[in-house]
Amino acid sequence: MSTEYKLTQYSHGAGCGCKIAPAVLETILHSDLPASDFPSLLVGNSSKDDAAVYDLGNGQALISTTDFFMPIVDDAFDFGRIAAANAISDVYAMGGTPTLAIAILGWPVEQLPANLAKAVLEGARSICAEAHIPLAGGHSIDSKEPIFGLSVNGLVATNHLKQNNTAQEGDVLLMTKPLGVGILSTAMKRGVLAAEHQTALIQQLTTLNMIGATLGQIEGVHAMTDITGFGLLGHCMEMAEGSGLGAELHYQQVPILESARTYLKDRIVPDATYRNWNSYNAQTGFGAGVNVMEAFSILPDPQTNGGLLIAVAPTALAEVQAIFQANGLDAFTQPIGRMTAAGEKRVIIN
Repeated sequence: MSTEYKLTQYSHGAGCGCKIAPAVLETILHSDLPASDFPSLLVGNSSKDDAAVYDLGNGQALISTTDFFMPIVDDAFDFGRIAAANAISDVYAMGGTPTLAIAILGWPVEQLPANLAKAVLEGARSICAEAHIPLAGGHSIDSKEPIFGLSVNGLVATNHLKQNNTAQEGDVLLMTKPLGVGILSTAMKRGVLAAEHQTALIQQLTTLNMIGATLGQIEGVHAMTDITGFGLLGHCMEMAEGSGLGAELHYQQVPILESARTYLKDRIVPDATYRNWNSYNAQTGFGAGVNVMEAFSILPDPQTNGGLLIAVAPTALAEVQAIFQANGLDAFTQPIGRMTAAGEKRVIIN
């Protein structure tokens, strides 16, 4: 009889919930060394964006990113698919088109058989094929926990480049996937996720954010990012802070997986939700009538391969909504908030 391996039981974290807490990350990234001058570096460590961007000097720019994490699901093939889709998303979030990927693999070779690692890579290859790019190589190490991800390069016309710190006051906010996958993946790790919810979870986790490349061509799309480990609240906070603005989120308009609410009743919440909330709560305000306890559990919920968060000029809203509809995103055409002038609190939930 063959042994059934559940990958989530071999790691202490899961998916983008593995991210280091925002407040700790600030300390790690701070440098006392003088900043080097690279005129062709359009996006680097000076901002909290999704990828680095380098001007090629021919009207195009190179997008370079990497993303990897520990298993968010038990199945090795699905783990590879999810990790690949999540990494590629950073290119789409900058308005670009991916061109090439290489793999990053850490594997506990004495605990998990090599054929499972092969299945992880096969899953990644299948998603790379969907994105029309090669998985062209990579690097592997023997590690205590399974780790997988990709380093991805992409291209974008420099005038189509989208960043997360270029929103304008009055922009409306749209998103392309519902929240709650952190809650569902935690339920899976605890062995209580219903089969029908698992199917929906895998579907969302493996769906590419290809629409980002199309949205990058719209002048009225002022800013864009993907919603990942810091949750909607954290990535909205980064967009507002980087743009020197505030933001309002209309909680009743935020798309949420109804199945996630089922597990909230049993207080199934990722540890990373608490870390995110502790980093952002001082800059968050709530309006009257908001279910603060539920909002606390949902808005900082760490998303893996989450949807795009898009700041759109009101004059371009109809054009963006038409693109959503053409891509089967009819359920996400209504704004979830807007960018405002900076106030006492960076993000207001009403």
